[in-house]
Amino acid sequence: MRTLRIIILIALALFRLSQTQAAETDAAKKDLARLQGEWTMVSGSADGQPVPDEMRNQMKRVCTRDELTVTMAGRVYLKAKITLDPSKTPKTIDYQMTDGFTKGQTQLGIYEFDGETFKSSFGKPGGARPKDFTSKTGDGRTVSVWKRQQAANSPEKK
Repeated sequence: MRTLRIIILIALALFRLSQTQAAETDAAKKDLARLQGEWTMVSGSADGQPVPDEMRNQMKRVCTRDELTVTMAGRVYLKAKITLDPSKTPKTIDYQMTDGFTKGQTQLGIYEFDGETFKSSFGKPGGARPKDFTSKTGDGRTVSVWKRQQAANSPEKK
């Protein structure tokens, strides 16, 4: 009888664990779906220095499934495979770089959404994950804010 109780308790624990993992997977899928499409940079800083307007105005980011491409003036700046974990506070995002000057490296970051705006902060390649959305001289961090572009046929573009 005691063995049966233990088996039932283990089964219940495994069931709860699987439900929690399923909820976390669903949350990650929802956030990944929110990242899809084309975005333009609103603001950014790297190593504590603001991204100059002429550079910022040429930055685009396109997310397709779990792959991200960032271009500047139409040229590939970086490509990465994205991994999200919205269960953490702050939410975490990892880039496995597949193209660009940091190809083959991993960058750890954090992110948040505010309506149609996406904000992220990343440590330098191979560095520690930031805990906040700040960038100071010498810290190697990047912080960027992106706004979703409306589709050409959307009511807001007409």
